[in-house]
Amino acid sequence: MGDFKRLIVWQRAREVAGSVYRATSSFPPSERFGMTGQLRRAAISVASNIAESCGRHGRGDEIRFLRIAQGSAHELESLLLISRDLAYLEGDTHEAVLRPAIEVQVMLAALIRRKQRQRSLT
Repeated sequence: MGDFKRLIVWQRAREVAGSVYRATSSFPPSERFGMTGQLRRAAISVASNIAESCGRHGRGDEIRFLRIAQGSAHELESLLLISRDLAYLEGDTHEAVLRPAIEVQVMLAALIRRKQRQRSLT
């Protein structure tokens, strides 16, 4: 797939990771190894697995790492919803992080479909 830094989906995932780090900086200290850490790991996993897919040879490996990224993006969405339920994230901040996270999910789904079509043509 080439240079991951040129992929818009990776760029957006990177932005989401930064937003998650900023948003979780105000979480209670008791959540440092709980919700804060889990949210950050999920956000980093999305961008990291997109990048890793670019270093793989063969469509199967590319798709596998994109699916892992997609799973992490869904995990991130779930954690953001729970964070809102626990009142760790307020409405505006929550929406500002959640909306782009869902956009990344949609972009990943489209990229996976495209890679699967390319794989079936070869």
